[in-house]
Amino acid sequence: MVLRTIFITLSAIAAVYFFFEKQYIAMGIAVILLVPQISSLIYFINQTNRKVVYFFDAIKNEDFTLRFPEKLSVNSLEEPNHSLNMLNSMIQDIYVKKQAQEQYYQEILRQADIGIFTINQKGHILYANPTVQNLLNYRPLNHVKQLNLVDHDLYDLFKDLKPFENTIFKLGNERGKRELSLKCMPITIENQSLLLVVIHDIHNELDKKETDSWVKLIRVLTHEIMNTITPITSISESILKYFQVTGDEPTVEFNKNHINNTVKGLEVIKEQGVNLMEFVQSYRSFLSLPIPDKGIVSVQKLLDKVIVLMNQENQRDDIKLEQVVTPVDLELFIDEKQISQILINLVKNAIQSLNGQEDSTIRLIAGITNFDKKYIQISDNGPGIPSDIMEEIFVPFFTTKDTGTGIGLSLSKQIMHLHGGSLKVHSIAFEDTSFVLLF
Repeated sequence: MVLRTIFITLSAIAAVYFFFEKQYIAMGIAVILLVPQISSLIYFINQTNRKVVYFFDAIKNEDFTLRFPEKLSVNSLEEPNHSLNMLNSMIQDIYVKKQAQEQYYQEILRQADIGIFTINQKGHILYANPTVQNLLNYRPLNHVKQLNLVDHDLYDLFKDLKPFENTIFKLGNERGKRELSLKCMPITIENQSLLLVVIHDIHNELDKKETDSWVKLIRVLTHEIMNTITPITSISESILKYFQVTGDEPTVEFNKNHINNTVKGLEVIKEQGVNLMEFVQSYRSFLSLPIPDKGIVSVQKLLDKVIVLMNQENQRDDIKLEQVVTPVDLELFIDEKQISQILINLVKNAIQSLNGQEDSTIRLIAGITNFDKKYIQISDNGPGIPSDIMEEIFVPFFTTKDTGTGIGLSLSKQIMHLHGGSLKVHSIAFEDTSFVLLF
């Protein structure tokens, strides 16, 4: 390449020199020599360019078999050919690793118990693993409109191609009814906006949760009923001994002490009976909650009322009751009496948990989440809820207090379910214990 450039330069200089010396024959010879040299250089460059073009075309078509000879008579071509071959090998290694990784992830998706599929902005389903096709009992899934053939209500969830939070959907087909948990979230891949949909059959989980709930409820009911009935049985046996007869005569003669013990025993039996009736009545109230009478309610005014009531209930001046509402004009479509009942119960629990603690603060916070869900949060900096009973606190009649029926939190959760919302809790001892009403 260097020699070619030198010969072309010398030939050009000679042609110019002979032109000015008016030696036209010599100039013609120099030009004749210059033309093939330039043609040879152009051919050489074009040959190199063609190799580069062939190389990139092969890479584009995922063809890694292209190899350039590295032992040539022209040494200047050996190094570019060697570099192109090395680059080809490197790209091939990256491609193979990428393919292996892609197969690995695809196999994971195929074997997953969770259904996954992606939808583009035109409604085309770009990928759907076998699980989602089994859950929906439809294959192949190519477009979101096919969901209309599975279930009209299911199609309504996706037809607007907008993301949504976790939703429970009951799907009924010839395989029976299924409880599906669906979540649709936006993702961007290679500048293309897609919707990633995750579907999970939670029927088995719900069955297990339901069984666990019944076991916990029966355990609590058994405990409460046995605590009431045991003293009744014991006292009844003691009184019965006074009236046991052998033949026609009583076994003991009645005296004032016997009569007093009998009266006291009957009073205890009556008291325990009343307690048992109250317990059953609380159970009936839990099962017969009225349908919420909803209306538009200002959250600011709702929390103001709760704080006024709780300030009268609060016997300590060192417990601070604070409220934050963002935005200040936040409104909820709720049954004001029922939600007030929840808030009062939660604030009462917070006040009781802060008993004897300095620098006590209860905060009532209301706002809107990143998913446009409205919420009210009651937080305190008390001792918190032990982790071993965290799952028990919503079980009806479960309580750690000496007094109380133990239905406050379970009743609150039931009210939130009737409102189409949820009640969640998290606790860090002496830092933050929060109950969140999510609407």
